[in-house]
Amino acid sequence: MSKQFDVVVIGAGPGGYIAAIRAAQLGFSVACIDEWANEKGGPAPGGTCTNVGCIPSKALLQSSEHFEHAGHAFKEHGIDVAGLSLNLPQMLKRKNTVVKQNNDGILFLFKKNKVTFFHGRGAFAGAATGEGYPIEISGPTAETIVGKQIIVATGSNARALPGAPFDEKLILSNTGALAIDAVPAKLGVIGAGVIGLEMGSVWRRLGAEVTVLEGLPTFLGAVDEQIAKEAFKMFTKQGLGIHLGVKIDSVTTGGNNVTVKYTDAKGAAQEGTFDKLIVSIGRTPNTNGLNADKAGLKLDERGFIAVDGDCKTNLPNVWAIGDVVRGPMLAHKAEEEGVAVAERIAGQHGHTNFDTIPWVIYTSPEIAWVGRTEQQLKADGVAYKAGTFPFLANGRARALGDTSGMVKFLADATTDEILGVHIIGPMASELISEAVVAMEFKASAEDIARICHAHPSLSEATKEAALAIDKRTLNF
Repeated sequence: MSKQFDVVVIGAGPGGYIAAIRAAQLGFSVACIDEWANEKGGPAPGGTCTNVGCIPSKALLQSSEHFEHAGHAFKEHGIDVAGLSLNLPQMLKRKNTVVKQNNDGILFLFKKNKVTFFHGRGAFAGAATGEGYPIEISGPTAETIVGKQIIVATGSNARALPGAPFDEKLILSNTGALAIDAVPAKLGVIGAGVIGLEMGSVWRRLGAEVTVLEGLPTFLGAVDEQIAKEAFKMFTKQGLGIHLGVKIDSVTTGGNNVTVKYTDAKGAAQEGTFDKLIVSIGRTPNTNGLNADKAGLKLDERGFIAVDGDCKTNLPNVWAIGDVVRGPMLAHKAEEEGVAVAERIAGQHGHTNFDTIPWVIYTSPEIAWVGRTEQQLKADGVAYKAGTFPFLANGRARALGDTSGMVKFLADATTDEILGVHIIGPMASELISEAVVAMEFKASAEDIARICHAHPSLSEATKEAALAIDKRTLNF
């Protein structure tokens, strides 16, 4: 007889493992299935984020930033470094250790919360019966289990260029970009989004000449225009060669290089030859192998699982969350949906507010934002006030030796409610949380301006930007 569970979660990425743990906390018997494997074939839960995404990229970003600081910034602090050299194998080893620590941490959390983990690929084995949905597991574990409630959290895959599949040797997805075993002399990056800029930054710091080719005519179109222009200026100054409005004509591989032929923004034919090429042009939902048709699960025209506002699919008691459904492909969005779905299954009122999901690009300087941009407010005809404060005038930023960027507040012209906060500068990823909390509670810019912030701290720039809404900054 098949093992039966109240809740079966397919996928142990950020959305899946969090959903499983929350469901277990609510008293359900829970199983979680995941096929990621480590180099020894053992389980590696955490999905793309932990294994080849958020976690390893941040490890390499941190290591490469230390390397750059040692080579360029330490001297100003009175630290002379002689004979600086790069030990790339050790850097990659540290990255792998950080990944394994996160893998092991998730397995520990499953045991702690009494979640039954199955290592393998989970797929629908048929339509629901009186007992629930049969889920077939293949791979290291081979058996069929039954779940009364199913949460699909199978994530996404990197999108390849037509005619140029990933070989992870010359043409790289995020997976290959995190495992280059020697610094390429020339690195090409197609796509100036989060992954492209972060990976481009890592390898530029380590010595590569990096060329970024972006199809859109604007840089970071989703970012507030003022912030994006500042970012473009800074990244260009650092040495990233960013070309906008590019049309890729062909990608061909040779014995040990990749040639990209493209048309530039002026319509002129161009060609670049690179030792490695990172392609970061978006991601596609991972629904292949799910056997959605066997259960009658509906997918939309792009392959995403169709869900309503509560993450319910067209099938009773089947839910879907994270990258495999509509909305931003962000780990923390998936986590919030996972918690919300587990609580809805328990009859509670789980909630995910898409309007206050923060976005972060972990370059240097970091870029983070929440809410609407100035261009969006203009397009929507919303009357607003804007206030900015530069880190150049922040004491802690001066002490850190990183005064690049600014904090920008956007508030309703009549009510003063905060409509958006945009940051480019040191530790923007941490600073944005104050703005998220403020917006969740419908705070006004005046509320932030009246709150005492520790001195000296980078967060004072947030307070000052809120004061700037009313043109009364105190330190600029």
